[in-house]
Amino acid sequence: MRRSRTNRSRNRKRRIEGRLAGRDWSAQTTPMFRAKNIVYDVADRVRATTCGGIGAVHLMCRRIGLIESIDDRLHLLKVHLPYSESDHVVNIAYNILCGGTCLEDLELRRTDEVYLDALGTQRSPDPTTAGDFCRRFDEDDVLDLMGAINEARLMVWKQQPKEFFDEAIIEADGTIVETAGECKEGADFSYTGRFGYHPMVVSVANTQEPLFVVNRSGNRPSQEESAIWFDRAISLCRQGGFRSIRLRGDTAFSQTEYLDGWDEDGVTFIFGIQASARLEHRAENLEESRWKRLRRDPKYAIATERRSRPENVKEQVIVEREFDNVHLDYEEFAEFRYRPVKCKKTYRVIALKKHLIWTKGQAQLWDEVRYFFYITNDRDTPAEEIIFCANARCNQENLIEQLKNGVHALRAPVDSLVSNWAYMVMASLAWTLSRWYALLLPTRGRWRNRYRTERAELLRMEFKRFVNSVIRLPCQIVRAARRIEYRLLGWNRWQSTLFRMADAMRHPLRC
Repeated sequence: MRRSRTNRSRNRKRRIEGRLAGRDWSAQTTPMFRAKNIVYDVADRVRATTCGGIGAVHLMCRRIGLIESIDDRLHLLKVHLPYSESDHVVNIAYNILCGGTCLEDLELRRTDEVYLDALGTQRSPDPTTAGDFCRRFDEDDVLDLMGAINEARLMVWKQQPKEFFDEAIIEADGTIVETAGECKEGADFSYTGRFGYHPMVVSVANTQEPLFVVNRSGNRPSQEESAIWFDRAISLCRQGGFRSIRLRGDTAFSQTEYLDGWDEDGVTFIFGIQASARLEHRAENLEESRWKRLRRDPKYAIATERRSRPENVKEQVIVEREFDNVHLDYEEFAEFRYRPVKCKKTYRVIALKKHLIWTKGQAQLWDEVRYFFYITNDRDTPAEEIIFCANARCNQENLIEQLKNGVHALRAPVDSLVSNWAYMVMASLAWTLSRWYALLLPTRGRWRNRYRTERAELLRMEFKRFVNSVIRLPCQIVRAARRIEYRLLGWNRWQSTLFRMADAMRHPLRC
């Protein structure tokens, strides 16, 4: 980092820390917000944008070959007048990265002169043009688009250290995308009675990257065709260099007719399996000595000192109104060998027995035992670790929540199943770019421990926080003869990562 840039950042940091430093205040007679004579005017020479981080993201897209890959693989436009396919794709992704939530927000981007200058473009597609572009897709085109994104993903993975490739954990799950539109082709009623679509997200848990987003009609089962997409994800991860692959999913995805094939292919799997009468009978007839108490680690470590817990208001209301309530008393686990009907091989099943207590008010009603089962071909890992690994699949629910309500990617703004599928893929690219930003952030040098901590925090960030911390930075844009200069107008703690990222993307990546 240049010395002048470092000094300016340090001075801004010092000034803001001075303002926020603790001090002994005397009683104030007036509010802290004291501005009165506020006047608005239009700047003449200073031209700024609120999305200063978008430049580093665009540098990253060019450096990893995403833009070239999209134009090489995707052919929807006969003549580029004036936009190419990559212009449309990144236009939708950048709109979301800059805080947009729908196609209509593209109008804010295309009427922001400084934003257009920051990306070196004369104009950008308007909402109706973007919608028309989505309607040009057929199913093969959507597959080509995901293939182009995954080609760039392989370039990102090539930059990672050796330990990154120890194991890839692939997960899949479906979610209902409800719509109020009555003329959406391919929409249908789900099993819960909601009208819309039922997309499936196949992701790699290590980095929370969605590898594939597959849109389906609302009445389709969650696991439909998941084995096909699991196989594609396995092929992609092997092409990326992962030495081991593990599949993970809930009971809907334990499609036993495919387990033998995955086992022969050297793929490890951990799936929840439906608690059938046959499995419950096996568990109930196990000897008591084979059951062991399951002990879970605390949810978090206490960093300072233990504080008294606040009163549980919800529990008080339940007791006062004498609602039926259920409490977990303790958990036990055991394991046995089991061959599903559609399998030729025998696999390891971990049985988890939850001891529950039902209460009404302060009176205990009865005890209940519920069984949960996990099937796996991992014959070496301790049973309790298999349970913890299977429970960690719930983190994909957080990913789907981010795609639905953080990124606003799982939406149905267009008129058909395939066009909405295309929009979901392009919009979810915004989330993927935020993960790639963290993965490509340099962590070498004198301050590598701090850099690695920052990188890990970026990977855990929710999308809204990433946008506000890294992308939405006030920035002056100065266009010179051969470059576009971004001059940051403020300071936050993630500014240094932006400089490191921009500097790194100006040099070739490892091929």
